[in-house]
Amino acid sequence: MGINLKLISWNVNGLRASLKKGFMEKFKELDADVFCLQETKMMQGQAELDLRGYEEFWNSADKKGYSGTAVFTKTTPIAVANGMDIDEHDREGRVITVEYEKFYLVNVYTPNSQNELRRLDYRMRWEDDFREFVCSLDKIKPVLICGDLNVAHTEMDIKNAKSNVRNAGFTIEERTKLTTLLDVGFTDYFRHFNPEKTDAYTWWSYMPGVRERNVGWRIDYFLGSDRFVENVKDAFILPEIYGSDHCPVGLEIDV
Repeated sequence: MGINLKLISWNVNGLRASLKKGFMEKFKELDADVFCLQETKMMQGQAELDLRGYEEFWNSADKKGYSGTAVFTKTTPIAVANGMDIDEHDREGRVITVEYEKFYLVNVYTPNSQNELRRLDYRMRWEDDFREFVCSLDKIKPVLICGDLNVAHTEMDIKNAKSNVRNAGFTIEERTKLTTLLDVGFTDYFRHFNPEKTDAYTWWSYMPGVRERNVGWRIDYFLGSDRFVENVKDAFILPEIYGSDHCPVGLEIDV
């Protein structure tokens, strides 16, 4: 028998804001072995967190109050690295790679293509560099990728597909890049377990009534090496947990 681990990933859309909405209570209830956050919008030490039993690793953006990722882990990693070693990408605190004995865990907050797709060209460069980065890790040991990938992959992953076709997060370009990543040896674990499931979303706009009516997008994922699928016991979404415009997503693995 291996060791069972529970991993949670959550875009908190500002951890200091989320703390005022009960983040610590949810964090303790979830009791994950590894907790990955995106869009922390803070630096380590800027808020009081009760992380007893966890080691904490932060990658904050150069720009204050913007972007940022963090990993809280009960198991001491072999190594932790921030960024992709590419200056163009590494100023926004978007990637933390945690190495464990059996796998790498890459916590990522993918850049948004923004209004009028003004950052789409940059996003395309990011996607190619990120794919190359995780493929280089995958040559060494299996890789888990979690976080806000800022794309709804297929029409099953978004409530209103037709009206969003040229909107950031649902362009053909962005969706094709995710397909390309999956094609080079990665699996969308939620889809692996739920191939036909619709209305399973992880992000809702703050417009009134949108979340209550479940008019959402699935843009938060756990992906991983194809060969690691046999270690994955479950992949799930927790839409009942509030505190951000995103909900947490989770993975249970046996290593």
